[in-house]
Amino acid sequence: MSLPPPARTLPRRPQPAPPAAEETDRLLSGRHHDPHGVLGAHRVADGVAVRVLRPLAERVALRFGDEEVELVHDRDGLFTGLLPWDEAPDYRIAITYAGGLEYEQDDAYRMAPTLGELDLHLISEGRHEQLWRALGARVVTLDGVTGTAFAVWAPNAVGVRLSGDFNGWCPGGHPMRSLGSSGVWELFVPDVGAGTRYKYEIHTRDGRVLHKADPLARSAECPPATASVVHDSAHTWQDADWLARRAATPAHEAPMSVYEVHLPSWRPGLTYRRLAEQLPAYVSGLGFTHVEFLPVMEHPFGGSWGYQVTGFYAPTARLGTPDDFKYLVDALHQAGIGVILDWVPAHFPKDDWALAAFDGQALYEPADPLRAEHPDWGTLEFDYGRPEVRNFLVANAVYWCEEFHIDALRVDAVASMLYLDYSRGHGAWTPNEDGGTENWAAVRFLQELNATVYRRCPGVVTIAEESTAWDGVTRPTDVAPHGRGGLGFGLKWNMGWMHDTLLYLARQPVHRAWHHHELTFAMTYTYSENFLLPLSHDEVVHGKGSLVAKMPGDWWQQRATLRALYGFMWAHPGKQLLFMGQEFAQGGEWDHDKGPQWWALDEDRPAGSDHRGVRDLVRDLNHGYRAEPALWQLDSHPAGFTWLAADAAADNVIAFVRRSAAGEPLVCVSNFSPVVREGYRIGLPRPGRWHIVLDTDAPRYGGSGSATAPVIADPAPWQGQDHSTLLTLPPLATLWLSPRLTEADASSAEPDKDLHHED
Repeated sequence: MSLPPPARTLPRRPQPAPPAAEETDRLLSGRHHDPHGVLGAHRVADGVAVRVLRPLAERVALRFGDEEVELVHDRDGLFTGLLPWDEAPDYRIAITYAGGLEYEQDDAYRMAPTLGELDLHLISEGRHEQLWRALGARVVTLDGVTGTAFAVWAPNAVGVRLSGDFNGWCPGGHPMRSLGSSGVWELFVPDVGAGTRYKYEIHTRDGRVLHKADPLARSAECPPATASVVHDSAHTWQDADWLARRAATPAHEAPMSVYEVHLPSWRPGLTYRRLAEQLPAYVSGLGFTHVEFLPVMEHPFGGSWGYQVTGFYAPTARLGTPDDFKYLVDALHQAGIGVILDWVPAHFPKDDWALAAFDGQALYEPADPLRAEHPDWGTLEFDYGRPEVRNFLVANAVYWCEEFHIDALRVDAVASMLYLDYSRGHGAWTPNEDGGTENWAAVRFLQELNATVYRRCPGVVTIAEESTAWDGVTRPTDVAPHGRGGLGFGLKWNMGWMHDTLLYLARQPVHRAWHHHELTFAMTYTYSENFLLPLSHDEVVHGKGSLVAKMPGDWWQQRATLRALYGFMWAHPGKQLLFMGQEFAQGGEWDHDKGPQWWALDEDRPAGSDHRGVRDLVRDLNHGYRAEPALWQLDSHPAGFTWLAADAAADNVIAFVRRSAAGEPLVCVSNFSPVVREGYRIGLPRPGRWHIVLDTDAPRYGGSGSATAPVIADPAPWQGQDHSTLLTLPPLATLWLSPRLTEADASSAEPDKDLHHED
């Protein structure tokens, strides 16, 4: 920085009495709990004693106006001086380093704490819902001085010091002060701003020195580097209209069709801002209502896809800055697309520079090793029974919703949190206070999480990836499953539907008759929770192949079966989720380095064939779904669904009616056999003309075009309905029938080949 004109140096003053040798030793060794009590300006008997700690400095002087007083080097970078005044004047520190390099700055040790009593009380109680506004690194202005306030929770430390770009990564000059029983250590450093890298040097009770990244850092270095980075947002949001609209309808009563994306590999090499130029247009064109991002929080190993998080408050620097990520979210909102973020509060990795044994002892993880170690992933679990740890996680969820305008949080691995014996054998887990397997501390955490997010963030929905039959996942926290309330999530992934449906379709059609229940069983529990149907990344990795590769038969049959599955899925009660690449039936499983096989769409083949036909079907499914309230309005209410054919096992046929809140019906019929079934009678809830508004076997999707028109409901009772019709069911296909032809349906019909059969 630029310096003022050379100051007039005053004669050296007598030295103040030095602090006790033991106190100086603790200060210089980084084990002092109150460096502000030694450093800075203090009244003494003969005037004002000033002490400055700069281990690398050759000369230190106090500068006030055009005058300065040179301090005397005591030992090991501790400079002292005595001013014969009653009060400490305003001064700045002039520091000279080797080679004549000079800096002038305000004295950090003249400043009052940047955290108030209320902050410390809320942190101790585990109730600071905006924890990132108290801990971490914040660019602030105090008493006219701009700098960065650093604060970290490390209750077991005997000393904490800062190292970073601002002190040449020599922490000796910036010891932090303890703020009492809160366990928080704090320091304001003048002239430090955005972009500065830093870490905490933590001195443990057993004499070790740890170098830790900031748990609440808002930004981090790009891996494999591990330092935290000071961030000060300058983004101006443009999505006010979106935020005002999103709370109008509860999520389980609104359309939700989700495109799941791994941002680093969707189009490899794109940054957040380049993604903002391409992703909104692509998702809008396909008609999805939401995107879901695999975790964007900072993580050291790219192959974890973000599920082993070390920086819970920092978007990964691989793709840009936090403001760049905000720009992407903003662009999606302006395109009318909601953003769901995968969030991972179930575990964290053991990297020694991150959360593990943060202050030398178990802190974020349980002290009991039988509860700390996660057996599946080689990671550590969070200590949900500790208020400060719950606060860290709950505030983190709020942070992403408030600071990044995230619309939904999909909470990963909820089952592993709920059960103490999850993936643990006999003798490898500790029972709860009742002698059972439930992790009641995790239950209370999840209830607090959901209650807090729903209270603070109107329109935000939480989604549980929960793979067991735990009762009340999406029930309110004041409803009493288990006698302790529901978990309070808005939606739950229907892992049972996913598993059973894929298992059924992976069988040869000749064998499906004996496994028909795998297709229908989900309806026995569909209304026990608010469900989302996921065909996620988990189904196309680790040797599982792509979705289309799971289907039996030749290439045509595989694609036809996949199209039939999508038609069935979009009509089934529950929201939908599809992982990237599966919207055009890529042949290989997902590679997190290469991403989707976009080249498949460039094949020089007629429109409607192969991959483009499947992509066009997904587009039409989404647009038709959004235009048809029967497919989403009563997703969580039995009045929205009626079986027509649940037991046609020998035919591999399934049929049902969906209804809107106004009673408008839509009929879905799926034929999962490779045989054309002519004259197949299906019950209909209304008389008159019906329209085939979707046919997954249409030629424009790559199908055979076997369906016939017209569809007229005869007064012949069938399948519990007063009317019925005889249909030609295409092979390996799903049909949607509606008594009305919507504008969207009419506009998508092919000239001269009207699949809606208007005469």
